[in-house]
Amino acid sequence: MSSAAASPWSPFARLAFAVIWTATLISNIGGWMYAAACGWLMTSLDSSPLVVSLVQVATTLPIFLFALPAGALTDSLDKRRFLLWGEGFIAVTSALMAGLVWLDLVTAPRLLVLAFLVSAGDALTAPPWQAVVPLLVPPAQLRPAVAANGVGFNISRAVGPALGGALVGPFGIAAPFVVNAVSNFGVIGALIWWRPPRHTSRLPPERLWSAMQTGVRYARFSLSLRATLIRAAGFFLFASAYWALLPLVARSQLAGGPTLYGILLGGIGASAVAGAFALPGLTKRLGPDRLAVAGALGTAAATALFGLAHGIATALLASAIAGVSWIGGLSSLNVSALVALPEWVRGRGSAIYVTVMFGALTLGSLIWGEVASSLGLAPALFVAAAGGAIAVLAQRRWQLQTSADLDLSPAMHWAPAVTSGDFDPNRGPVLVTVRYHIDPKNREPFLKALEDFGRERRRDGAYRWQVYEDPAKQGRFVETFLSDSWLDHLRHHERVTQADRALQEAVLRFQTGGAPETTHFVAARSRQ
Repeated sequence: MSSAAASPWSPFARLAFAVIWTATLISNIGGWMYAAACGWLMTSLDSSPLVVSLVQVATTLPIFLFALPAGALTDSLDKRRFLLWGEGFIAVTSALMAGLVWLDLVTAPRLLVLAFLVSAGDALTAPPWQAVVPLLVPPAQLRPAVAANGVGFNISRAVGPALGGALVGPFGIAAPFVVNAVSNFGVIGALIWWRPPRHTSRLPPERLWSAMQTGVRYARFSLSLRATLIRAAGFFLFASAYWALLPLVARSQLAGGPTLYGILLGGIGASAVAGAFALPGLTKRLGPDRLAVAGALGTAAATALFGLAHGIATALLASAIAGVSWIGGLSSLNVSALVALPEWVRGRGSAIYVTVMFGALTLGSLIWGEVASSLGLAPALFVAAAGGAIAVLAQRRWQLQTSADLDLSPAMHWAPAVTSGDFDPNRGPVLVTVRYHIDPKNREPFLKALEDFGRERRRDGAYRWQVYEDPAKQGRFVETFLSDSWLDHLRHHERVTQADRALQEAVLRFQTGGAPETTHFVAARSRQ
């Protein structure tokens, strides 16, 4: 990788990235103003720890519920238009919430419902936003682009809550909600201006349910993505504790007001920004995987410090540790998820990652709110801190994908599948058989290579994959698998990447006597 590509500033040389980054920064500032005001407003409407934690649940549950369908649509539809519709929905629902707060018509249940609706828009846009990052920059700039997005997100987190707290005093609690509603229009304008590259396929879009199944199957058989999801679940489940309970730390434990709450959130954001600038050096020194471990342990330490905090100095120290730990863990997980996904499944894969992330945040918020109601605020934070540290030890075997050098571009090297006569491409299932002849002394390495290649086939949409051996003739093997339809099998042809081609070539090195014989059979149906 060149030095230019490794520079944190290299993505900003791309005009589209710079414009969209700036617009999302402004929108995120409004979003963090809204989030801080929403949590604080709930402490005034109902100060029960469980009810306050439900604000976090209302903002994360929709992403858990809707991200996977949104990811399937992202891979099937035009990403830019899909984002425009989603951002428009967020703008409308944010304006509705601002109006109700302004008119003093909001209650605790209404606040939760409106927060859920706004977050439903976030759920629709989260997968396409993740998926468009590789469309804005070349592969060499993907890691600094992800880091730059982290910087922007955390600048907004540093500025938004503090600015929201400052506006509440002179203008009232409705002010942050109004600013949030207006801030969304910058993103809409940037999307109208942007013209992304077009990726066309000769095949029609997948049906929604089939596309979702394919995405789940990819996550199941992709070792890199699966490891990322397992690590993400452990990290976010325990990190959710201080996010959900921080309003009560500010109000009950520190006897402060919305300004103090904004300062604590701002401290987390400012520390995360500083950590983002230190990421290149930290990544070089520790490596992405160990950086994620350090982020999780730092988060556990910060959570414990919030439980100990009875003065602002300790709380600010906890915020500083929380911010830098959050960006270290989050950046490593985000990059690991993105570099494990080829273009055809990037929306669905990102959606599954986001689903796990926000599902863990939702579940964690419920758990820690209930624990705080039963045991008290500080004990809940201590338990979460201990759980986070234990999770690090339990998940060490699951290594993150740390390299962006894997070539996931389409290989398109398989010969076109041929049919005779007038053939309905929706017929299925399709049985594919591949016959191999190898030297019997190579049996074990051949089967190992074929198992690796078979995982790729299942990851890309095949199922019931199996290998059979001829007991009458050593060295003769038949590989079989199914696809749902002929159309799905053709999609499988388009999904094979250059990295997958290398796996296939590792298998073919054992083949003797010419190329393997491949046949296709479609389930027969009577014409009567």
